[in-house]
Amino acid sequence: MGVISDKSFQFALNVVDVFKQLNLEKKEFVMSKQLLRSGTAIGALYREAEYAETRLDFIHKLSIAQKECSESIYWIELLRLAELIDQKDYETLTTQSMNLMQLIKRSIITAKSNKSDKKEEK
Repeated sequence: MGVISDKSFQFALNVVDVFKQLNLEKKEFVMSKQLLRSGTAIGALYREAEYAETRLDFIHKLSIAQKECSESIYWIELLRLAELIDQKDYETLTTQSMNLMQLIKRSIITAKSNKSDKKEEK
């Protein structure tokens, strides 16, 4: 597994833990479900991208993963400001998601600058 794959999987596990905590302790079901969906989608989309049929397909899947990462950051911020998650969980999830965002962004930039498959762009 690669760096993004490993980090997105660990992020997803942490999101699942926060989701369970929110459901059991806070009885919060709506926002936690949104975070669960977007937070676990990042790794799944990256796995799809690893088997993309073309470079453009790879870029497309990573772009969707980047959007899911951004959405996760939104839900993390909202949950913290609503005082539903503690500062420690907030910092952990924010650090991980921002890290993932940067890694995915760099992968997209690298894939776009890779000129070895020029025929796909036509």
